[in-house]
Amino acid sequence: MTRLQALLGIALPIVQAPMAGVQGSALAIAVSNAGALGSLPCAMLSGDGLRGELQLMRSQTSLPYNVNFFCHTPAQPDISRDAAWHAALQPYYEAFGMDINAQPAGPGRAPFSATVADVLEEFRPPVVSFHFGLPEAALLARVKNWGAKVISTATTVDEARWLEAHGADAIIAQGLEAGGHRGMFRTDDLSTQSGTFALLPQVVHAVSLPVIAAGGIADAAGVAAALALGAAGVQVGTAYLLCPEATTSAIHRAALQDESARHTALTNLFSGRPARGIVNRIMRELGPIGTVVPGFPLATAAIAPLRAHAEKMGSGDFTPLWAGQNVAGCREVSARELTLGLATMATIPRR
Repeated sequence: MTRLQALLGIALPIVQAPMAGVQGSALAIAVSNAGALGSLPCAMLSGDGLRGELQLMRSQTSLPYNVNFFCHTPAQPDISRDAAWHAALQPYYEAFGMDINAQPAGPGRAPFSATVADVLEEFRPPVVSFHFGLPEAALLARVKNWGAKVISTATTVDEARWLEAHGADAIIAQGLEAGGHRGMFRTDDLSTQSGTFALLPQVVHAVSLPVIAAGGIADAAGVAAALALGAAGVQVGTAYLLCPEATTSAIHRAALQDESARHTALTNLFSGRPARGIVNRIMRELGPIGTVVPGFPLATAAIAPLRAHAEKMGSGDFTPLWAGQNVAGCREVSARELTLGLATMATIPRR
């Protein structure tokens, strides 16, 4: 048994990555019931939505599960930057016969708050994870007071040390290969980001907490390699995207099974923060990293209508097709089968 299994009370040293927009409680429940740690992405849920998903978790699994939240400071609107962003998107709006000034306003992701903690306390989930650091000390204390174990993501050794010093119980070492949003929170410099198997041993050496390897791990061989390098467990996301329990859209599923899925890039176009996805039209034409893109999560508002319009026509040209660099593990099998397959490592050094 690894330190992570002992800490979280799980049979397998595997964490299913929380993936907002492509899953709900069904995937998390299936993974937890298979003996790993299922994760529920909560940053985009309303209070009622969160309560409903937690009720489903409680009713359909008695095993440990994880709920995940963001800890970002929302960007403030910038009139000049917003105007430049609108100018960049204007040709697409005109091509679709749409009015960019008629777009709905407001971000789609909220940081962890006291209101959210009030809902969580009704259910007392056993594991709470965070992206972009940790919440303020008082909120973190509330979470830990009901006995929850706290996990957060580090993309550098500096971030890992910070998380250890500020109350994390385990650390996810997120390599550059990982799909979705980078968990970086101590720097905006993308040149600081390392691949999983370069970052992992450095983080293991730098901290005393259990370390979970994430990024590019899609099969049992990847799990074995991570454990051999000192990881106490692994986090896997992309490989679950084709499972029937995931809510991945038909457009996204088709993209994952196309040769184009081999070409991914970090982009800030869809949310304002760097995240890895399959390269599509908007990323090719504007460049994956834009200098005029509003800060997280404000960028989403202007691009969402383009996404909705294109998707109605069966196109993913403006859709964030989140995926890691290794889609080889994506299979149309149950989450249980995938999880057990990941765990078929017979003689692995236990950390």
